[in-house]
Amino acid sequence: MGKIRITSYGHSCFKISTESGAVILDPYEDGKVPGLVLPENLEADAVYCSHQHADHNAAHLVRLSGKGEPFKVSFLTVPHDHHGGSRRGMNRITFLQAEGICIAHLGDLGRLPTDEEYEILRKADIVMLPCAGYFTISSEEAREVIQQLKKPSLKILMHFRDGKRGYEVQEDIRDIMKVIPGVKRLPVSELEIDPDRIPHSVVTLDPAV
Repeated sequence: MGKIRITSYGHSCFKISTESGAVILDPYEDGKVPGLVLPENLEADAVYCSHQHADHNAAHLVRLSGKGEPFKVSFLTVPHDHHGGSRRGMNRITFLQAEGICIAHLGDLGRLPTDEEYEILRKADIVMLPCAGYFTISSEEAREVIQQLKKPSLKILMHFRDGKRGYEVQEDIRDIMKVIPGVKRLPVSELEIDPDRIPHSVVTLDPAV
C-alpha cells in the first residue's frame, strides 16, 4: 500500500492525498476564520463540506481535476448542536477509504456521539475531530470521544483557537491541552503516514500557507 499525506490548512480544512488522488475537506471562505487564509490555487479531485457555514463550505476555492472521486466515500449525518440541530442545523461526518484504511473527518460535531454512532466511528484509523466548544463539542467532550475510540488510531485535533488564529469564543489549544492528555503539537503542516504503521496518538498540525 502507498503512503497517505495529510495537509492541514487550519480550522477544519485538510487535504488527503495518495497515489490515487486527492480530496479537500471543509475549505473556508476568505476572511471567515480570524488569522487564516487558504493558499491560492488549491487543487484536488473532489471536495467535501460537512455543512453550509462559510468557514466550512468554500468548495468554489478549490480547482477540481475532473478525474472524479479517488476514494470510496460515505457520510453520517449528526447534529451541529446539543439540540438535535435546531440551533445550527445538521453536520455531515465524512468517511474516506484510502490505501486500505478509514479516515473520518467529524466536521462540526455538536454533541457526543450515540452508541450507534460510536460503533461506526470506531472503525476509523485516522480521526479529525473538533475540540474547542461553542460551535462544536468542547475539550472535555472531545476527551470523552478520544477515550471511546480505543482502537489504535491517530487523532488530529481541529477547530480550535491558537492565539490570534480562530474565534475568540473558542477554547485556546493551550487550555485544551490541560484537558486532553498527551496532545503532541507537531511543528509541521503535513504528515506522511504508512497505513501499516499508523501512530496511536493525539496531535495538532500547523496550518500550511
